[in-house]
Parts: sequence; structure tokens; C-alpha cells
Amino acid sequence: MTRNKNLYQNLSQNDTFSDRLTILLFHFCFFLKRFKSENSKEEMQKIHDFFFRQIELSVREIGYGDASINKKMKNYVNFFYDLLAKIDKWDDEEYNNKSVILQNYFKNTKDISFFTDYFDKYWEFLLKSSFNSFLKGVINAKI
Repeated sequence: MTRNKNLYQNLSQNDTFSDRLTILLFHFCFFLKRFKSENSKEEMQKIHDFFFRQIELSVREIGYGDASINKKMKNYVNFFYDLLAKIDKWDDEEYNNKSVILQNYFKNTKDISFFTDYFDKYWEFLLKSSFNSFLKGVINAKI
């Protein structure tokens, strides 16, 4: 879902690795929020570890050295946990507060309401979806 071109067309500048990672982390936070109570901690931990291992591999492919990778991964993980705390309260937030949260993470967006609407719809989609539907392969969902 993070490959949805509409997400990147709403950015005011060309998207960067940071923009793509931010969008990916938002999706992952919502995913974890939705399925954490239905699955074992061990299973969710495996998914979390795999996810961040893949990010580390992507950063290595970009060409960063070992010292830089450790620093970047620490920043990414801290960013993720900050974001996860905000997403955990998503249901309790008013629309305007959701927009403010998103605005703090998406600095170069043309219209923050696009992302607010998108992630509200994505959350509704997750609520209607089963965990196994994400494990069986790629899904074709329109949000």
C-alpha cells in the first residue's frame, strides 16, 4: 500500500527516502495497532524484527557504512516508537488533531487533509481485514 502513487503526488517536492520511510512507518504502526491484540507477542515481535531488518538492508543498499547505519537505524527506531505512541491514540483524536499529528511528520505536503483522510480510510480497511489476509501474499486493495 505504500507504493500508492497518490501518496507521493500529494508531496510538494520530489519524494525522498525519508518521505517513503515515513509513509511506510505510518502504515506499519497502524498495522501493529490493529493486530497486536489478536496475535501473540512472539509473532508480532518476529514481524517487527523482520520489518526493521529489511529497512536496515535497504539502508545498506543505499551505500551507508556500518557506523552510519547504526546511527540511522537508531534514529529510525526512535522515530517509529514516537509515531507508534501517537497512532495508538488515533481513535480518540479529533480530525483536526489527527491533521496536526500528520503535519508534524509530513513537512512538504500540499494538503495534509489528504493524508488525514487516507489514514482514516486505511484504519477502517484494517479493521475490516484479517491478519491472515496480509500473510497470504500481496493484496489488491484500494484506499
